[in-house]
Amino acid sequence: MLRYLPFLLVLALWIYAFIDCLNTPESQVRGLPKVVWVIIILLFGEVLVGPVAWLAAGKVRGPRPDGSTPFAGRGGRRTQWVAPDDNPEFLKSLKDETAPAKDAADAKDAKGAEDSARLKDWEADLRRREEELRRKENGPEDTPPPAKD
Repeated sequence: MLRYLPFLLVLALWIYAFIDCLNTPESQVRGLPKVVWVIIILLFGEVLVGPVAWLAAGKVRGPRPDGSTPFAGRGGRRTQWVAPDDNPEFLKSLKDETAPAKDAADAKDAKGAEDSARLKDWEADLRRREEELRRKENGPEDTPPPAKD
């Protein structure tokens, strides 16, 4: 397994440099046009020259001109961490999530009442049918026996 490790590391660096080059805006590419850097990475990736050259000289590294970080969040602006209970956006999202749940609960209660009424109707119908079957099996007690010819 260890004999494959160098190959896997080279492959990982090659893929990382290729994707990094593709995702880098043209304004942040140094030295050569972006297309030329992609070709260099692909052609010389196996011997590590292309990816190492890209990481060392191909891209402007460091802070961005607007002061944002790559993971600054929405809009690329730098934000300070805020606890969830102090964050108005988070609290608003909780309210938005609970509103459909309340509507669903109300709809479920209305459906539950409708289902209860239907169940009572079915039970009453079942009792009536059972009573009719009992009468047919036992025969009517008030009617005289059939007359013989």
